[in-house]
Amino acid sequence: MSTDVKPRRSGRVLGALGLALILAGLAVLGYVGWQYFGTTYMAKREHAAIIQQWERGEEVVHGEGLLRVPRFGEDYVVPILLGFDDPTFAKGVGMYPEGARPGEVGNLVLAAHRVTHGEPFRKFPDLKPGDEVIIETRTDIYTYKLRTDGNSIRVDFRTTWPLQPVPDPEAEGQEPTEKLLTLLTCSELFHTDDRSVAIGELVNVQAKSGVSKSTPD
Repeated sequence: MSTDVKPRRSGRVLGALGLALILAGLAVLGYVGWQYFGTTYMAKREHAAIIQQWERGEEVVHGEGLLRVPRFGEDYVVPILLGFDDPTFAKGVGMYPEGARPGEVGNLVLAAHRVTHGEPFRKFPDLKPGDEVIIETRTDIYTYKLRTDGNSIRVDFRTTWPLQPVPDPEAEGQEPTEKLLTLLTCSELFHTDDRSVAIGELVNVQAKSGVSKSTPD
């Protein structure tokens, strides 16, 4: 009878190890599922709530406006929040606090996720030169037109020139003279250290009253 003890114990150990591996695998799958589906579901609900607050004229914490990109769809609208960190990106599109504001001379920088947390920039590679990027604030509607597409500029995540007042790798320290827009997101759907960049210029400002305030050349 004693000869059966060791095999039985070995079988129990292997069974416990197998169960542990299965549970660990399920936990990983659950985490990945939450990141790629759960956070997006929750974020889109929050986007909708913030948009409703904005449209009702209510105060939105760190709210800067609404973003519309016709290339991303007729119904595409995402809140813009002042901030450039993970909590901000989890709620919408982040606006670089040290950059220009809509309509100002300088570089207005917006960034967002391609996957997770609502996937605001999932279709970033579809962007084409000439595409419109529309920003609605409390008083005005600003229309920027892209000079570049969503694939032509790709940089390491540590690269800082897209945040400069003049978004050009050779323009460090230069004073801005144009009203520019820079869009940033991850270059790949999954983990990557690269960022995709698209740059545009202001072409129209429309007051909420319907009166066109300016149309820069």
